[in-house]
Amino acid sequence: MNAEIIAVGSELLLGQITNTNARFISGHLAEIGINVYYHTVVGDNPERLKETIAVAESRADLIIFSGGLGPTKDDLTKQTIAHHLGTTLSMDDSAMESIAAFFERAGRPMTDNNKKQALVLAGSEVLVNENGMAPGMMYQNGDHMYMLLPGPPHELEPMFQFEAKPKLVRMLNEENVILSHVLRFYGIGEAELEDRLQDILDKQTNPTIAPLASAGEVTLRITAKTDTTDEAWKLIDGAKEEILERVGDYLYGYDDDSLASKAIDLLKQQGKTVSAAESLTAGLFQSELASVAGASAVLNGGVVTYNEQMKIQQLGMIQEFFKEHSVVSEETAAAMAEAVREKFNTDISVSLTGAAGPDAHGEEPAGTVWIGIASAEGTTAHRLQLSGMRNTNRIRAVKLALYYLIRTLADEDARKI
Repeated sequence: MNAEIIAVGSELLLGQITNTNARFISGHLAEIGINVYYHTVVGDNPERLKETIAVAESRADLIIFSGGLGPTKDDLTKQTIAHHLGTTLSMDDSAMESIAAFFERAGRPMTDNNKKQALVLAGSEVLVNENGMAPGMMYQNGDHMYMLLPGPPHELEPMFQFEAKPKLVRMLNEENVILSHVLRFYGIGEAELEDRLQDILDKQTNPTIAPLASAGEVTLRITAKTDTTDEAWKLIDGAKEEILERVGDYLYGYDDDSLASKAIDLLKQQGKTVSAAESLTAGLFQSELASVAGASAVLNGGVVTYNEQMKIQQLGMIQEFFKEHSVVSEETAAAMAEAVREKFNTDISVSLTGAAGPDAHGEEPAGTVWIGIASAEGTTAHRLQLSGMRNTNRIRAVKLALYYLIRTLADEDARKI
């Protein structure tokens, strides 16, 4: 089976929002062996949507639509598809009850146009919307399957993952098991990783191995299709062992891990706490850690010291120090890390200072970043020379700080063994 994803909404074409739904759906389809060859975006125009559907039908078995299921006049996806397929729309009583209950709970009157959201393609399999009002639906017509999903990601993602995806798996082949396992790497570029694994990638059949790079990280998705889960894991483990023999030094986690979640897990496992002093990242590092559930067990706190005076006031550094050392320097990064560790009484601390850009800081060119790590084992500082835009550099600095934190924790753990 191959699929095409059609995102409906003029706001996407105007650049007002980003089409994250296509990325999400494609990732999940890859896990179950459905190929996605095209992503299409079309505005809220019935004629252009009909043309887009006709093209998609010529090259895809499964056509997935996101958006255009709401109550307003420009929400025309299901009406246009119904007209194109020569079918009708019917009221789904369960969806209507859910919509009415929502307005009753909210204490707001329900206007007639909201009833429109409960309409579905006659004869379709309805996908329940637990996080919004408009239900999704799956409709089979000849050789084509049409899937309609709401546009808001907080509605689409759980609907697809927990309602639509299991149905697709059963449709594909009830006798086969499709299993995916993701390896996550940091500190190595996509090109270098692929070069080291080129012969493995060239000979892949089952399992398949798909590399993907994003924001400094590289992932490898290993997907096996067999009769049983045990057989699938044997295939995956064999490929994984071969891969890690070559690039295992850069592995930091698996599947849903992130750099932040891995750092939090290591801190919890070791019973350690962390604090941070941030200059150019202005709290982004702590925010990234705090995005992980349970971070409060290990993250004591931190400070944003965006200028020299705040470093003196908040961290207890002295004026004379900055007469000898630049704010963007190894010495400042180390001193910040040590000071915040003492201030918040933590086992380990991280500091970030640098010139995010676009301007240089004194003799330090734009993109210069120093990351300090302080613990009972000592203090280290790492110099980075980044070359992106200002905010890209700040985000990369945070990821690199998390990476150095993970490495420090792993090294300290290894020294105890």
